[in-house]
Amino acid sequence: MLKLYGCPNTRSLRAAWALEEVGAEYEFQTVLLLKGEGRRPSFLRVNPAGKVPVLVDGDLVLSESAAICTYIGDLFPASGLTPPWGTQDRARYNQWVAFAIAELEQPLWTVAKHRFALPEQLRAPQVEDAAKWEFGRACRVLEKGLADRDYIIGDRFTAADILLVHILAWAGPARVPVEAPVLNAYAERLLARPALPRARAREAEGASNGAT
Repeated sequence: MLKLYGCPNTRSLRAAWALEEVGAEYEFQTVLLLKGEGRRPSFLRVNPAGKVPVLVDGDLVLSESAAICTYIGDLFPASGLTPPWGTQDRARYNQWVAFAIAELEQPLWTVAKHRFALPEQLRAPQVEDAAKWEFGRACRVLEKGLADRDYIIGDRFTAADILLVHILAWAGPARVPVEAPVLNAYAERLLARPALPRARAREAEGASNGAT
């Protein structure tokens, strides 16, 4: 059975969402990062970086949310969560997955790092304005990419949408505005998919039952 290591309010929700979309059976193993459980030797043997998500499938131990979501889609091809290899849609999918991590998420993570994640002596609050500007520019690119479509890859929901929408959902709590109505409507529509509350419930259940 697939095993997902995760923690509420982290990128592991993306992986749980993908697993729920494809209807996979999986075990959710909670790692409470704020309690230091990511630094426990037992978890560091799974991921030396001490981060979640991590997906274990037999001998495969896979980290990085984009890689995990893509693997899940490829593992369950009938779900349509990833386009078939060798197609133009797959090439577009790869493009938007890379954009999500490198361009859309990066400025939000920069804001977060300089607010609370980095050691205090390394934080530089003055970078926040530049990061917000970068995020706004990335949002404009995404808005053009969506055009009048419901999903980023034409008429199908894919793991690229999971990544993009989860990142857009981070912007509100981070107090970084998403100003384009098209993007807000896109996020609102996809965040209403039934698989997402199931994924949140798995995370909440794992947290209430204890951790590694």
